[in-house]
Amino acid sequence: MTIRRGEAWGSPGRLREGAPVVHDDAELHGIVCRARAEGRTLGEVGLLGGDLCRALGGPGDADRLRSEDAVRLPVDVVRVDLDEGTTWFVAHLLAGWGRAFGSGAVAMNGDWLGNAKLGPRAHPNDGVVDVTVGRLPLRQRGAARRRARSGTHLPHPALEVRRAAVVEVDLGRSARVVADGVRVGRSRRLRLAVEPDAIVVVV
Repeated sequence: MTIRRGEAWGSPGRLREGAPVVHDDAELHGIVCRARAEGRTLGEVGLLGGDLCRALGGPGDADRLRSEDAVRLPVDVVRVDLDEGTTWFVAHLLAGWGRAFGSGAVAMNGDWLGNAKLGPRAHPNDGVVDVTVGRLPLRQRGAARRRARSGTHLPHPALEVRRAAVVEVDLGRSARVVADGVRVGRSRRLRLAVEPDAIVVVV
């Protein structure tokens, strides 16, 4: 069940024996995509690093994952239908836009992408995906990059922010798509659909 404002989220509990442990978002992306391709449920994963781990306040301590201090958190996964094929992401997706703030889109399931807080309102278990679409004038990109470190690049008149369970984006041209730090192809159109409570992560 997705989180509601004011409600407690997650519960104490160690990672089960034999469950996978990942060190970054790309590893988690691989686990999610393989499970979906094989029709398996996602189960649970321990996080030791990556932007999702940072968003959850994970300390990156392997011993903690199997101790009484560990916390279990249900997290949404986002399905992405491209012009050709389907992928998923758990932390973030970039389509054309990139960190240089050119033209394109960024979709966030947590607040961080590297050292930039590109999803200042995003939450990994709120049942919606935060998508920012637009094109910044060249002279404004440096300032936007600096402000993105604290999440204050939004609102901006050149950027449209959408928060919904399903978001469709037309980039106007084919662009490179990167999901959780992994290049997944090129696409002009994207359809993003949240799969609530799809995976349990332990930090």
